This record gives sequence, C-alpha cells and structure tokens, in this order.
Amino acid sequence: MSDFDSKRRQRFLSEEYFTWLSSIIREEIEHWTHHVPPTGNGDDARKAMGAWYVANETYRQFLLQYTAGADLHQLRIELEAVVTSLEAYTVAQRKAEKNDSYPPFMFGEIQDYESAVQLIGLCHLLHRRELLPRVAAMLDPFYRARDTLYEDLLAYGMDGRVDVDVWFHELYRDLINSMYSDTDELGISLVRSYLDKWYPAMTAASWHDSHLKANTTDGGAYVGYWAIEAAAATYLLELDDTSFRDHIAYPKDLADFARQFDASQHSQPTALGIGPVTVRSGQVCPETGVWKAQGHNVPGVLVQKGERMPDVFAPDRNGVLRQQAALWEFERKA
Repeated sequence: MSDFDSKRRQRFLSEEYFTWLSSIIREEIEHWTHHVPPTGNGDDARKAMGAWYVANETYRQFLLQYTAGADLHQLRIELEAVVTSLEAYTVAQRKAEKNDSYPPFMFGEIQDYESAVQLIGLCHLLHRRELLPRVAAMLDPFYRARDTLYEDLLAYGMDGRVDVDVWFHELYRDLINSMYSDTDELGISLVRSYLDKWYPAMTAASWHDSHLKANTTDGGAYVGYWAIEAAAATYLLELDDTSFRDHIAYPKDLADFARQFDASQHSQPTALGIGPVTVRSGQVCPETGVWKAQGHNVPGVLVQKGERMPDVFAPDRNGVLRQQAALWEFERKA
C-alpha cells in the first residue's frame, strides 16, 4: 500500500486523481481571481459569477485535501480562506442582485444546504468558532429563524440564536432529534440512522455518484462524501461514536481532533507552564504576556493576568478597520 493510500480518508480517492484534480482546482482559483466570465447580465453579475467560481473551488479544494488525508492542524488554518472566499462572493452577489440579504447558499437546494451545515460543523470541529459570526452574517439576513438545525448548530458558538421547529429537508429530522433526545442512547441511534440515510438522500446533489467517475478522463466532481454536521452534533452532544465511527460518510478524524483539542486546552501548559494555550476575547487573561490573535495579521498585544482579553482591530472583508472578537494565543512572557 502506498503512503497516499494509507493516509487518504476515503477509498474512492486515488493519488493520480487527487494530483490531477488539485492542479485543476488551483488553476481555476488563480484564473477566476484575476478574470471575470465573458458572459452574464451586466458587469456586476459577471463579477459575482467569477467570485462564485473562486469560492466554490476554494471550498472543494478544502474538502479534497481533507479526503486525501491532509493534516487537520493545517486545515484548521485554511478554513478561514473558505469563509473569506464566500464572503467575497456574497458581497458581489448582493451588489449584482441589489439585495443586501442575498445568501451564498440556497437552503431549498439540498446541496447548498449541506454545504452550509458542513461549514458550520467545520467551525466547531476545527475549533474555529470565531468564524461563526462571519458565516452567520452571510446567511442570517435570509435564513435566521427559518431552520432548526442551522439555529442549533450556531447556538453552540453564538448567543442569541432562535428556537424554531421547522426545517428545509426531511433528511435532517433524525439529526435534529438527536440534539433533543432524552438519553445518549437515543441520540446515538438517531445519528446512526441519519448517517444511513445521508448518501441516498443526496441524489439531487451534483456530486452524487461522482466516485464512479473519479478518474482523469471523466472525473472532477468527487472531492469526498462527508456528513460533517453529524460529527459536529456528536462532538457537541458528547456522544459515544463507537457504533458508527467507521461509517464511510462519518469524518471520525474531525470528531477525534475536536475532542483532543478540547483536552489539550485543559492539560497543555503555556510557555510559562500554566493556564490554557488560547483564550477568547472577553475571557480572563490567565497569564501576563504577549498574546497573538489567531487568523489576524496584527501585532501581538501585552495583556496583564486578570484582565479581560481584548477584541482585535483589523480590516473586515471590505477593508474597513473595525473591532472584532478574536481567539488569542499565548506567544511569550513579557
């Protein structure tokens, strides 16, 4: 068995196909970053279409890398690029549509809905919850209080979410019910049932059955089949995934990473040997020193033990300097 075969997370992905598709996706992202499609209903619409190509390929590249066995610490960093590309598309599409609530995903389409809940699940599993407000800012204007699973997944990382009892697709009923189950045993059985239904319910998705053409002649759609939201629910509910962790659509590595990351925050020392490695804005600083805001290209700040961790002043997606919450990592003793 090759090194690639031992690291890949789904058996449908060959090294030849991965290398070929990775190159194509990189070329697509590079091209549409600097060009706009030649056809479309006006300049704004063409720019929005080009931005969608970039965002869609950036997301596909991320999933392809995960399927190929990429290091999760690296993917944790790269998740922000997916969010940033979707933000750029959302801004462009809203301008083209002259509609400030236009979302990047259409929940009525199961492929789009799945992409949205996958993205929220990744924010939890990779411990990038500081990205959740940015995801919500794209989707809330149109979908706030319109879907139970969307609200419930966001509620684990954001305050002020809405309690609703309605959803867009019947497939997600078992997963939703798992989040309200009276016992862990019932929750586990509901997640397992959801996983069994997941792939057959995705027949309308453009990537369904794409593994049958995962080759350099006919392929390009397959980047992995992952019910990431199921792993997110399992992790958030603290359920035992032993009975379904080997299900082909269950991203067990992500669930394991999330739990191990939690454990490291409680057990790993900082450079000084005490306190947690990272602290969020608004939480109490555990140690005097220089702290670095993860995901922001800004200088470290000196924070005194016992003080509240600050927000960060950084450019938003429009380049405007504004105050933002951040995840602070201890860098060094002052």
